[in-house]
Amino acid sequence: MTSDAAPAQPYGTPEVPRVAVRGEARLEVDPEIARIGISVSARGTDRRTALEDLTRRNNTVLDLIKSYGDPVEKLETGAFSITPELTRHGRGERIRAYHGRVHITAELNDFTALGELTTRIADLDLTRVDGPWWALRPDSPAHGQARRQAVLEAVQRAREYAEALGARLAALVELADLGAENATPVAMAAPGGMLRSMAYGAAEEAGAPPLDLEPQRQTVYAQVNARFTMTPPQL
Repeated sequence: MTSDAAPAQPYGTPEVPRVAVRGEARLEVDPEIARIGISVSARGTDRRTALEDLTRRNNTVLDLIKSYGDPVEKLETGAFSITPELTRHGRGERIRAYHGRVHITAELNDFTALGELTTRIADLDLTRVDGPWWALRPDSPAHGQARRQAVLEAVQRAREYAEALGARLAALVELADLGAENATPVAMAAPGGMLRSMAYGAAEEAGAPPLDLEPQRQTVYAQVNARFTMTPPQL
C-alpha cells in the first residue's frame, strides 16, 4: 500500500513562512520612432484618368519619403481603392466620377526630418497626413529597465515586510509576470504608442516652414509577482 505525497503548501509553514508581493515600475522615456499615415486621393471623370492621377501622386509621395534615406525605417503601402460615384438624380444609374485613394504608412527615427517631411507631404495636392504616433521599438532597452526596477521593488517590499516581523528573507520561491498565472492582464498603452493624432490639409502656400513637432514621452510599465521564504518571525 502506497500513500500519496503530501500536497504542496503554497502559503508556507510556521517554520518556513512565505511572503508574496508585487513589484511595479513606471518609467517616462523619450520615444524612439514616430509613425505617420498618408492618404493620397485622385478624382477623374473616367476610371483611367483617376488611376493615372492616383499613380502619379502616389509615386510623388513615395519618392519624397525615400529621398530622406536612413531616417525612414519603414515604408508600407496599405489599402487601395477606386470607387465610382453615381449621379443622385435620374432614372438610370450613371457614373459621375471615379475616386481613387491609397494609404501609406511611414516610420521615422529622426524627428527633425519628420517635421520637414510632414510639412512637404501636406503641401501636396489631395494628400492628407495623420499623426504622428510616437512609440518605442519592441526591443527598446526601456522595457528591460522597467522589468529590472519592478523586480528590485518586489525584493525591497518583501524585505520590509520580513523586517517588520523581525525576520529576514531566505530564498526566492517564484517570480512571474503579471498575467502569467491565468490572471487578467493589466491594460497597457495602445500598440505603437498611439498617444496623439493630428491631421493636416494642404498648405496654402508652397514652401511652408517645417512643423516643429514635440515628441511625446512614452510610459513603460512592468509588474511582477514574487514569493519568498523567510526566517521564522520574532513575534
